[in-house]
Amino acid sequence: MKFNKELIDDLADKLLIGLTDEENKLILSEFNVIDETMELITKIPNISEVEPMTHTLDNFTYTPREDEYEESIPIEDALSNCDSYEGREIKVPKVVGGE
Repeated sequence: MKFNKELIDDLADKLLIGLTDEENKLILSEFNVIDETMELITKIPNISEVEPMTHTLDNFTYTPREDEYEESIPIEDALSNCDSYEGREIKVPKVVGGE
């Protein structure tokens, strides 16, 4: 898929972020750099034989910590900082249009 002005505008509309022509040009130029870089990567000899990495360090190990219960503040204290709430839920204004 090749990126173009129409595709960028369509994706921006789907994400509910309108773009100016200048912003569209900027994003399009950034995507073109990404496309060119990906093309270079695919031309590396035997790239398909390289084992994928999950971390940049070869010796990376992950040791999950034990879950530790911590007392949280009472819900009433948390809600006392809210402008609007219903029961134990904070009410926030709708910021995205919907159908």
